Amino acid sequence: MTKFQQILKANGLSGLNTGDLPVHTPVDGSLIGHVKQHKVKDVDAAIRKSVKAFEQWRAVPAPVRGELVRILGEELRAHKEDLGALVTLEAGKILSEGLGEVQEMIDICDFAVGLSRQLYGLTIASERPGHHMREQWQPIGPVGVITAFNFPVAVWAWNAALAFVCGDP
Repeated sequence: MTKFQQILKANGLSGLNTGDLPVHTPVDGSLIGHVKQHKVKDVDAAIRKSVKAFEQWRAVPAPVRGELVRILGEELRAHKEDLGALVTLEAGKILSEGLGEVQEMIDICDFAVGLSRQLYGLTIASERPGHHMREQWQPIGPVGVITAFNFPVAVWAWNAALAFVCGDP
């Protein structure tokens, strides 16, 4: 059993190692698992589901959305060592860099939680009597993140955590 498979099993995720695409670690080329490939129709279905989720998620108050991101950060903290090892195996980074990627995820979750209570807008003066302009944050819709292989989790987290608290799934 590979280190990757051991980590999955230890966390009750061994059933996730199924799929038609073999994945090899760049560290030594050994097989670390299999993932499922998706067809275009699968992606289209996922996008449709994300639009439906957006219709509900945008109505959740920002501090409540922030609470979900806070819980995500706590889970990342609890599993940092294993997640860092997975990043190391998958991306071929040294362990300290794998752990650093997970720490970046934790840090952006902390930042996003604070942001969830600061989504206020500006009131802007106008030259018209009895008139003013207001800036207000509005969720815009589902967010997709494409990241480079050498930053498999940090870049995703930077975008996802901020999108989540802003009401964008």
